[in-house]
Amino acid sequence: NIPEDQADKLLLASWGLPKAVLEKYHSLGVVQMFEWQAECLMLGQVLEGKNLVYSGMQTSDNTSAPYKLLILKRVLETRKKALLILPFVSVAKEKKCYLQ
Repeated sequence: NIPEDQADKLLLASWGLPKAVLEKYHSLGVVQMFEWQAECLMLGQVLEGKNLVYSGMQTSDNTSAPYKLLILKRVLETRKKALLILPFVSVAKEKKCYLQ
């Protein structure tokens, strides 16, 4: 669980994303994450470039928020490419369109 003094970590605006990315999420009605999503991003030194591996069955777009935020943040900050491995071509095409 997220400690009360870190409850702001549920808000997307707390993660240093560019304004355009936040506006896009907000236009889709997404202003905060679920607790487990924020917990993933707060593990170890994930935001400093350390690795995070998590697995789950994607039943909705909610399960993908942590990796999307990490990819967007790292690519925009470092201007480097990211590698995202997905199980199906159709899913890869969908995520490519989303991230663009």
